[in-house]
Amino acid sequence: MADSSLSDREKPYQDGIHAEHQEPGLITNSAPVKDEGQWDGPDADFSGVDRAVVLRKMDMRLIPVLALLYLLSFLDRGNIGNANIQGLSEDLGLTDTQYALCLTVFFFTYALFELPSNLLLKKLRPSVWLPSIMVAWGTCTICLGVTNNYAGLLSVRVFLGLAEAGLFPGVSYYLTMWYCSEELAIRQGLFFSAASMAGAFSGLLAFAIAKMDGVGGYEGWRWIFILEGLLTVIVACGAYFIMYDFPDTASFLTPQERAWASHRLKYQGSKRSGRMIAESEKFEWRFVKAAVMDWQVWLGTIMFIGIVCPLYSISLFLPTIINQLGYEAATAQLLTIPIYISAAIMCIGTSKLSDRAAKAGNSRWPYIFWPMIAILVGFIIALAASAHGGVPGVVYAGVFITTCGIYPAVPGNITWIANNLAGSYKRAAGMGFQIGIGNLSGAMASNFYRKRDKPKFILGHALNIGIVSLGIAAVMTLRWNYARINAQRDRDESDGADINDDEIAKMGDRAPTFRYTL
Repeated sequence: MADSSLSDREKPYQDGIHAEHQEPGLITNSAPVKDEGQWDGPDADFSGVDRAVVLRKMDMRLIPVLALLYLLSFLDRGNIGNANIQGLSEDLGLTDTQYALCLTVFFFTYALFELPSNLLLKKLRPSVWLPSIMVAWGTCTICLGVTNNYAGLLSVRVFLGLAEAGLFPGVSYYLTMWYCSEELAIRQGLFFSAASMAGAFSGLLAFAIAKMDGVGGYEGWRWIFILEGLLTVIVACGAYFIMYDFPDTASFLTPQERAWASHRLKYQGSKRSGRMIAESEKFEWRFVKAAVMDWQVWLGTIMFIGIVCPLYSISLFLPTIINQLGYEAATAQLLTIPIYISAAIMCIGTSKLSDRAAKAGNSRWPYIFWPMIAILVGFIIALAASAHGGVPGVVYAGVFITTCGIYPAVPGNITWIANNLAGSYKRAAGMGFQIGIGNLSGAMASNFYRKRDKPKFILGHALNIGIVSLGIAAVMTLRWNYARINAQRDRDESDGADINDDEIAKMGDRAPTFRYTL
């Protein structure tokens, strides 16, 4: 009998350890346990599992928590933009260059530690790793509120980047350990839409917190950092107790449901070839090397830069851009809210359509391509309006369209690459590398909208137009190459029949049985 003193989250581990001592036919969590390995292997029978019920259980336990974590992450990362229009630079005596450098240094440590963090997430328990880094970045955010000079602000931003590095790539990869390829985009979209809600929430929250100017002898911008950082630490402490690790240890699933959830992920690559081959789960450094050297990861990174550079331009400078159109600081904060709410709706809707297309055997690339076209069009509108007198309403419309293109494109990009990287550790490394290198573009974006370019910010808009165009070219190149390789493999009549299953598993997406998602 299971030890009743165990917590709900520990019981699955205990069940697995003592499974061999259970009697055949014993009912555990409403699922009959017959023999060890009953639900193992390619021919396992899961006819008693209701897929919709299990997915609903997963969604309810995972997505709200992950979305909240990312909302707080994006809030703490970008609140320096809100703080700046409330007087941060003036109070600390920052020059334009110093402020830009404080934005920039965050991305160096952020990008550097994303790949290692993804590998650690796989090795360690997500329910420990993710809340721990959350406590770290929440503490850093609080420290931003009590810094008194440029050196202090710069130093804390370095450590903030280090602490936050593991969350976005970690959660993006974590979702692939729970959901199959055709279910992933909507979950990535729901998770990432928290970033757009953070944008809306940050404007509203900053507007309210700024009213505390003078409380405790602190300026309003200091309270933005202190209160938002404190909220992050409190939520992180709770996350230790409500996060789950992997499907095979999820206490909210029955033993059969846990086995089904693990089995379908293990053999999901077989759906494309009909040959039941389990995905490789053993760590080898060659998988990391294969990911870093993979052409599709590099093209995916260029595509990601074409999305993320505008993302950081908007998240860091949207309040400033609107403020320089002639609106007061408080009004500028509030005017960001409808933009971000609309972007969240677009993000979720587009992600759902992408999954629907994937389930029907259709392509995912249009759900990245068209949002990126929207980003491009939005910046062109903003640039044209700024160059011809800076008509506030038209510039606002331009950044509105751009933002509504950015947020659907990010989960689309992440999902597309995740679908096409086979092998658990190669996927972890590839996603970490792509997101890490891609996020270095945040360092570029931090310097696009300079004080001396206000109020038109023509340089910033023009640079983003160029980078988005490069990203669109990467989308088309990636799609063409995927189609070309799939056609080559379709022409290979042997379909890898002369290669054993173990080698096929190690080959991952390079295997002749693998077909790329277009």
